[in-house]
Amino acid sequence: AMEAAVPPHRVRYKSPGGPAWRDTYRRRCLERLKNSRTKLLDRYRRTGAAGAGADGPAPGALLVQEVMEQEWQVLRDSLPGQQGQELLEQVPEDLDELAVLEEIQQELILQEQLVIKEYEQSLQFDEECLNAMLEALDATDRIICPVCRKNNLTVKTHLVCCQCGLYIITQNMTEGKLRSLLESTVTEHSHRCCHSPEFTVTSGMEEETSLLMSCPV
Repeated sequence: AMEAAVPPHRVRYKSPGGPAWRDTYRRRCLERLKNSRTKLLDRYRRTGAAGAGADGPAPGALLVQEVMEQEWQVLRDSLPGQQGQELLEQVPEDLDELAVLEEIQQELILQEQLVIKEYEQSLQFDEECLNAMLEALDATDRIICPVCRKNNLTVKTHLVCCQCGLYIITQNMTEGKLRSLLESTVTEHSHRCCHSPEFTVTSGMEEETSLLMSCPV
């Protein structure tokens, strides 16, 4: 049961150089996983739904095995001469070594799951904020600022502004026109993507300030 819990081929690994390798290997695995956050989330977005099924990757193991394999290779290559070459050919004599690898694996899986949970919570928060903004558009004549999602926009014929710093020069703008633009743009995006878009204010040296909607996905 213990051998089944560790990554493939792990039973072939023997501790390189005594207890010191454990802390080094653990620390490097955690660092590599942390630095692979973008890769992890990208892989989760592509395989997360499939992962819930029988044919998908096991939940919480999208990058763990890959990280452990890569760092083991680095650790092996760092050893001098024949010791490094023979590392993968040796079989552990002490089951405590397998227990250490299993413990490191479980710690990595937990860290991976925490990153995914944080990402899912962020998506949920964005969706709730966007829904609140759309509800506000329908429920009142005032328009919630799509950038800060807190304050009401001030809409005048030649100006749209907000306390958060949004300041856009317009022509013949009304609250009705602006509301219609926001609603149609957000609705069009929702037909092609399930993630919440973001709004920012952009400006260039030769271009007028504009409100830009973009999607992080």
